[in-house]
Amino acid sequence: MTLHLGKASTLPASPEEAVLDYVPNPRPGRLYAVRFAAPEFTSLCPVTGQPDFAHLVIDYLPGETIVESKSLKLFLASFRNHAAFHEDCTVGIGERLAAEMKPRWLRIGGYWYPRGGIPIDVFWQTGAPPAALWLPDQGVPPYRGRG
Repeated sequence: MTLHLGKASTLPASPEEAVLDYVPNPRPGRLYAVRFAAPEFTSLCPVTGQPDFAHLVIDYLPGETIVESKSLKLFLASFRNHAAFHEDCTVGIGERLAAEMKPRWLRIGGYWYPRGGIPIDVFWQTGAPPAALWLPDQGVPPYRGRG
């Protein structure tokens, strides 16, 4: 039973209050990857309180469950008023998904837009991906400014 799927849901006040729903993997035992891209992810700088923006890409190889996309969207949106450094947001999202969903493998790329003139990209994964898994590049070009 899911909390969000097919129901009206409100935006959680914080990532800690957000509930992620998981449903059974429709293809258990199959070797396939799932990708979620969040090109408009936002959080707050813990020092200045100003908004930070990122393009997140989450790839995972399902185990027994998959994350329900509406609950993931609400979880990611709950960071809008959450003050944390880029590294904490990116790695924290990956660790929470890995701990709760227990995928066979997971990686997250956080491609953050410049803060103080320096773009910060953060990457985390649970380990090496299975050798036979087809895994495309995350497809986010490096930051190039206005050029």
